[in-house]
Amino acid sequence: MTSLLDVRRTSLRRALHGAGIAAALLLSALLIRLAAPAEASWLPAAARDLVTLSLAVFIESLPFVILGTLLSIAVQVWVADTVIDRILPRRPWPRRIVLSLCGVVLPVCECGNVPVARGLLARGFAPAEAVTFLLAAPILNPVTILTTYHAFGWDSGILIARVLGGFAIANLLGWWLSAHQRPDVLLTQRFQAACTHAHAAHGGRVQRSAEAFLTELAVLVPALAIGSALAGAIQVGVPRTVLTALGAHPLWSVLAMLTLACVISICSNVDAFFVLSLSGSFLPGSLVAFLLFGAMMDVKMMVLLRTTFTVRTIVLLALGAASCSAAIAWGMNLVS
Repeated sequence: MTSLLDVRRTSLRRALHGAGIAAALLLSALLIRLAAPAEASWLPAAARDLVTLSLAVFIESLPFVILGTLLSIAVQVWVADTVIDRILPRRPWPRRIVLSLCGVVLPVCECGNVPVARGLLARGFAPAEAVTFLLAAPILNPVTILTTYHAFGWDSGILIARVLGGFAIANLLGWWLSAHQRPDVLLTQRFQAACTHAHAAHGGRVQRSAEAFLTELAVLVPALAIGSALAGAIQVGVPRTVLTALGAHPLWSVLAMLTLACVISICSNVDAFFVLSLSGSFLPGSLVAFLLFGAMMDVKMMVLLRTTFTVRTIVLLALGAASCSAAIAWGMNLVS
């Protein structure tokens, strides 16, 4: 039988291995970018763009992943069960509503919320509850609300549509998952095994926190590197002119912005300023589609979610979030 010490040693080796791979990928990308200035002819322009865009996504997201991991450890190790039980309602739907509003006190973007959601699941929260928090928190966090306000103000209705739409979509999909007969099949077997080992862990809080920090980063940082590279590759390969050419159509502009949000994979804390540059070409509802769906399900986010949820679960969540975002955005375009 595998001892607890062996499990810890294996987790530490995996953590160091994963961190080493991520560091090597990042260092290689940096060396390539530094050795290939704009006038260099030995590296194609598309390759330089791929490295630059991938690095931008990775560097922008990594601090939030680390912050989210620290928050996750705080939830798992340092917050007593009695505290959480006093704060959260016992009934399922009010419990999900409160969890969806937790983003107001957590200024973390969608990448950082993945480890927090993993921490909730490790504490015994239902997948529907973790998903409700995961989808709502990137939109309802104060930094996202503030940047969206500075970009669009109140009069356009974009801020209100984003906040209320994000809250509604998260709770709708959370309610839908809560009806699943076997919630355990929504999670990967590897993550379920990791939760079992976490519950069996012993030692002081500092030691458990350090081990959890290394283990989480070993899982999330390589996934973030892969997701960033994939987002960069798609941005290089998909002509943006094709998307912007559809900006004036009430429905096609929504679908174009959903695609763009998935491809760009920009942080929800600053995505409002990015899409502001397209406000002259796209209808207001289409901008809302970008701001809703991009904060919930972009390429980078899906790769990160693969560390916890099955492929089928991620696909269904992505389709559900896209459909709801499209319905809200199309309705806005029709009445505008």
